[in-house]
Amino acid sequence: MKRIYLDYAATTPTHPEVMKAMLPYFTDSFGNPSSIHSLGQEAKEAIEKARNQVAALIGAKSEEVVFTGSGTEADNFVLKGVALANQGKGNHIITSSIEHHAVLETCKFLEKQGFSVTYLPVDGYGMVDPSGVKKAITGKTVLISVMHANNEVGTVEPIAEIGNIAREAEIYLHTDAVQTAGHIPVDVNKLNVDLLSISAHKLYGPKGIGALYIRKGTKVSSFMHGGDQERGKRASTENVPAIVGFGKATEIAQREMLEEAQKLTVLRDQLIEGILKSIEHIRLNGHPVIRLPNNVNVSVDYAEGESMLLNLDLAGICVSTGSACSSSALEPSHVLVAMGLPHLQAHGSLRFTSGKWTTEEEINQVLNVLPGVVSKLRAMSPLIKSSK
Repeated sequence: MKRIYLDYAATTPTHPEVMKAMLPYFTDSFGNPSSIHSLGQEAKEAIEKARNQVAALIGAKSEEVVFTGSGTEADNFVLKGVALANQGKGNHIITSSIEHHAVLETCKFLEKQGFSVTYLPVDGYGMVDPSGVKKAITGKTVLISVMHANNEVGTVEPIAEIGNIAREAEIYLHTDAVQTAGHIPVDVNKLNVDLLSISAHKLYGPKGIGALYIRKGTKVSSFMHGGDQERGKRASTENVPAIVGFGKATEIAQREMLEEAQKLTVLRDQLIEGILKSIEHIRLNGHPVIRLPNNVNVSVDYAEGESMLLNLDLAGICVSTGSACSSSALEPSHVLVAMGLPHLQAHGSLRFTSGKWTTEEEINQVLNVLPGVVSKLRAMSPLIKSSK
């Protein structure tokens, strides 16, 4: 069975050019970048080339890019690093209620350490209101962290406007750009951000490598100790092959991003139109226009998300759901709940995210299969029977 992969927001296949660029650094050019001999310096030069490539993607200076082990680590680095470095100024952080768990869980950790966190609400599209950010600022606010685009529903947030507010108040602004970097234009200066998180495996690079942009002059404590790597900000021998792959992936993104976004927008709109026409009692989640070019998130009444996912998987279609399964209970998506969806609707969500190798034929196959899956599950659902 040929599988159709529509879960690119979870991870992307590694681009063949990325794989080719990485291979020499596992074998011939395997030196430790901290070594002063020729093999070590060869590895160090490769890291600096990659740093320039990543910086170019986001309009930053190379010395403002710090490599991390993931996007999650970059988010942790920001929140803990800024909080610790700026305790003399204040202990208040502002974020949104729909952030990735890497931000939300770190904020909860900081609350236990005595910090105060404001979790901003969002509207029915998952959009943060900049005026709400402004109202939340206090004399003790040291950081605002709002994601560039939501990973579940695809809504792109008004970061540049929030950045203007942060600048006026002289407060650092961080944005998690894991879902946007390499897919839509991201420029740290146009967005008015001081800190920005990226992850390689979301843009056809390898897993286990991310980056944090830190604007020059931003006060951030070192995240890991024990060495001088990454200008003393993150001790640890660098993952040279992954860093090289990350750099190559950003180079490819600069070359192909706009054309890919145009293609994916057409496929996205085709999928949205087809789903809404062929299935009753269904709603599109996220902003209808101001959204990522590859994201389609829907809530299906009278059908449970995990069941739809599993039935689609049996048909060879890989997607994700907004529901998260914990060890004790099935919890609805915190993003959809924050947007005002009742728990039952939130439980019936599916996320389709396309990518570089998605085809129109694959979208048509989804449109052929999904209505039958929904009809089958609704026929077994006590909810639809009770609604009649």
